[in-house]
Amino acid sequence: MLKFSTARTASCVATAFILITSSSAVFAAATDDATAASADASGTLSGSASVPLAEIQVTAQRLNEARTSIETQTGASTYTIDAEAIAAIPGGQNNQLNQVLLQAPDVVQDSFGQIHVRADHNDLQYRLNGIILPEGISVFSQTLSPWLISSLKLITGALPAEYGLRTAGIIDLSTNSGLLQPGGEISFYGGSHGTYQPSAEFGGSVGQYTYYVSADYKQDNLGIESPDGSSDPLHDHTTQGHAFGYFEDILDSSNRVSLILGLSNDEFQIPNQSGLQPSLGLNVNGQTDFLSDNLNERQHELAEYAIVTWQHSEGALNWQTSLSARYTSLHFAPDLVGDLLYNGIAQDAFKDDTAIGWQTDGSYKLNDAHTLRAGLYYQHDSSKSDTTSQVLPIDATGAQTSIVPLTIVGNGTQTQQIESVYLQDEWKPLDPFTVNYGLRYDHYSAFSSGSQLSPRINAVWEFPTGTTLHGGYSRYFTPPPFELVGAGTFTQFAGTTAVPPGSNTQDSAPIAERANYYDLGVQQKLLDNKLTLGVDSFYEQAQHLIDEGQFGAPIILTPFNYRYGLIGGVEFTANYSVDNFAAYFNSAWQAAHGKDVESAQFNFDQAALAYIASNYIHLDHEGRVSASAGVSYLWWGTRFSVDALLGTGLRDDLTLPDGNVIPNGDHTPSYTQVNLGLSHAFDIGGSGPLTVRFDVINVADKVYQIRSGTGVGVFAPQFGPRRGFFGGLAWKF
Repeated sequence: MLKFSTARTASCVATAFILITSSSAVFAAATDDATAASADASGTLSGSASVPLAEIQVTAQRLNEARTSIETQTGASTYTIDAEAIAAIPGGQNNQLNQVLLQAPDVVQDSFGQIHVRADHNDLQYRLNGIILPEGISVFSQTLSPWLISSLKLITGALPAEYGLRTAGIIDLSTNSGLLQPGGEISFYGGSHGTYQPSAEFGGSVGQYTYYVSADYKQDNLGIESPDGSSDPLHDHTTQGHAFGYFEDILDSSNRVSLILGLSNDEFQIPNQSGLQPSLGLNVNGQTDFLSDNLNERQHELAEYAIVTWQHSEGALNWQTSLSARYTSLHFAPDLVGDLLYNGIAQDAFKDDTAIGWQTDGSYKLNDAHTLRAGLYYQHDSSKSDTTSQVLPIDATGAQTSIVPLTIVGNGTQTQQIESVYLQDEWKPLDPFTVNYGLRYDHYSAFSSGSQLSPRINAVWEFPTGTTLHGGYSRYFTPPPFELVGAGTFTQFAGTTAVPPGSNTQDSAPIAERANYYDLGVQQKLLDNKLTLGVDSFYEQAQHLIDEGQFGAPIILTPFNYRYGLIGGVEFTANYSVDNFAAYFNSAWQAAHGKDVESAQFNFDQAALAYIASNYIHLDHEGRVSASAGVSYLWWGTRFSVDALLGTGLRDDLTLPDGNVIPNGDHTPSYTQVNLGLSHAFDIGGSGPLTVRFDVINVADKVYQIRSGTGVGVFAPQFGPRRGFFGGLAWKF
């Protein structure tokens, strides 16, 4: 029986949210073989292909466990989803990664495929096998595909010292391995919205060498959320391709090297609202009308990454060191005439970022009471931002003075350096009681610079009654997202239709966020561990709170700071599982507020700046109440599954009767989306099973807004997906 689970860890205590899925025959066979052979394993590998497979499996399993022991989540909330659990939800591995994560507690959906964990904005760090994947430039793309996942951890709360830079959530993916998940699978999936989605994966081993590769392709006519709630919006086609490879060489019983390669190449049309005409009263070479149906904006996003790792495990010492590289680029191509008439600027924007990282982490078990962990991280970024803008000249009164567009070129480059070190001790003064305490130091230098020494302390107490208490405090330091900061300056648009709103011309560079984070929770196991209940609370006091917004037609997010930020919430989790039935329910209440914009101020009009300077406002991504729920039942080899998402809506502006506007003073209407899944694996004899699946997304065809088009940093409306019918075939071999 495999699980979705949450843990407040001190020795990996399993807790809420368990979803039964069909057992993984491939993984179970590898594990059983390795266990059976462990008594005969010599513990030394010769490096030759003649080494017994079972012996290599034992070593691989032990090295995986050693790698896990380098990281600690003591006191944090760790939510785990494995590959079989992903396969069981409606859509299975054909979902995008953000859709899988929406099933976790206090994860709120946003437009452009974004998610918000515990009311923070995109403050997420992605890791592959414990290694940080440097941040990249992307808006719509989901670079990491569920097909490559063996298991996924979402780590939140008051984090231990080894986690830094991005701290709202750590998304740590354990990748598939050809040794432990041998064989292959070919899948074809498709349905509504013109969806066509083939995929393939294959893995195996030759002696001590292991390989796993996967690739998937997707095209549909709902690449980005609909701007008007229609089932098939205008101009919303996407093509997306992803490839991944994991290669491993087990050198001996204590050492292995591995290589990860990945590619994501995605094209998006920007969807159009229908039946609109420009309202700015502009004239471009004699043209004043432009039907919105005919707009042709497009965006291309590319990501390439590689990670090479050496792991050593011997006795009480475990360590892992890695070099990583990631190249990402984003190109927004405007509709040259249409964008100019609708927005006063048609900007062709290209951004790219090349990041190189070095990460080393290690653990040393001093004795039964103390385990020391330490590590370092270094990252160098080189970024380019090139824009070519078509604008129209205006006079001091704002009146257009020529119908001939001007061309303004804004190009720039910048570099960033990040250095981090940490040291921590996991101490068990009593058998049921664990304390993890440590220090972390971070420094960055880019458009701005800063550093901080951050103390962390967490504690977990496990009672024999099945009760687990945990609490912690963490000091956080979060540099601004370097790859999103523009290299140009808005002053080049003075005297044109692209001049910023209002009279404000201040443009301070974004700076690092500094925060105190507190977390306290309890969980209880009941009914012979079949029922698990959990409550977790958190509170964050931030200075220079980082947020992001879209302030113009190019779909590129711009970071800015609130001088003060307050975020807090409560999560509730429950699950029940017995035999082939499981049910879960997660809910969360959160509040997120910011005050006084202190960077990138020119993006705001003067009235909004004045109000925010003296009032706390809701952050635009606050989802006051969110919930996820699901039921799964396996009956005679057929899997029935239902899941649901509920939200009270993200923020939008509130217009008062006197015409004044409170930024983010209201919210979009609440919504519930229910999905159904049905799958059955047929034994076709002489080969692997053939799995047939059928899914219905948004069964009730609920029409709901994710964004209304108003609010801080919100440029256009977006709606959730309409009802869709999908089916697929998958053959394992």
